[in-house]
Amino acid sequence: MKTAVTLCRVAEAAAGPFVFHDELPIGFAKAQSHGFDAVELFLPSAEEVSIEEIQQLQQQHSLEIAAVGTGAGMVKHGLSLTDADPLVREKALNFIIELVHFAGKLGAPAILGSMQGRFSAAMPRDAALDVLANALKQISQVAATYQQRFIYEPLNRYETNLFHRIGDAAHFVREHQLTHVTLLADLFHMNIEERSLEQSIREHFSAIGHIHFADSNRQAMGFGHTNAASILRLLEELDYQGYLSAEILPLPTADAAAAQFILSTQL
Repeated sequence: MKTAVTLCRVAEAAAGPFVFHDELPIGFAKAQSHGFDAVELFLPSAEEVSIEEIQQLQQQHSLEIAAVGTGAGMVKHGLSLTDADPLVREKALNFIIELVHFAGKLGAPAILGSMQGRFSAAMPRDAALDVLANALKQISQVAATYQQRFIYEPLNRYETNLFHRIGDAAHFVREHQLTHVTLLADLFHMNIEERSLEQSIREHFSAIGHIHFADSNRQAMGFGHTNAASILRLLEELDYQGYLSAEILPLPTADAAAAQFILSTQL
C-alpha cells in the first residue's frame, strides 16, 4: 500500500477535506517532508498548470501522482453529469474528459465524485442513471487510451442521491459493463452508509481501485472512532496495492493532520 496526500488549488474548496492548499511547489515539498509516496491533485481545470511543471515537481520531490480530482467542475462551475439541462451535461462531460487527458499524461487516473450530481423531478432517477452510465462509458474509454481506469466514488446521502454504498455502485458498474471504471472507497462516506466497513471492502474488493483513508469525522485516522488497524489488516490480507489517500480535513493544522495520517497507516 502507498500513501497520498491531497493538494487543493481550488479557492472555492478552501473549507473542503484537503490537507494542503498551498501553491504546488510548496505542497509537493510538504508532501515529501511528511513521507508521502504521492499526491492527489484537486485543480480548477486542466489548464491551471502544465504537465511539464507537474512532472518537474514530481522529479524534484520523488512523488507519484495518485489521482486527479474533477470536483472543481461542481464547486467552481456548478456542473454535473446528471443536470437536467443537456448543455450543462455536455460542459460537465467535456470538463471531466479534459482532466482525464491531463491525468493520463501524468500516468494517473481521474476521479468522479461531486460532479456525478443527483436525480431530481426534472431528471428522474432512471433517466439520471442512464445518463450517468453513458457518461462513465465515454469517460472511461478515454482513460483506457492511457491504460488507466476511471475512478467513480459513491458519496453519502447528504452529497448525492445516486449511489451511497460500494455494493450498489459495484452492481451498477457490472450491469453496464463499465470495464474501465473502478470504485473509490471513501471511509468517511462508508462510515455513514455501510453496515460494516470491513465487510463491504471484503465483499467488493475486486471493484475497489482507490481508497480515501479518512476517519469517521473526516479527520486523519486516530482523530475519530474508525478502527484503522482493522482496516489495514484486512487490506494487507487482500493484498491491496493501491493508494491510501488523505482526503481529510486539515485539523488541528495541515501539518498535524499529515503527520497523524502517516502514523495511522503503520500497523
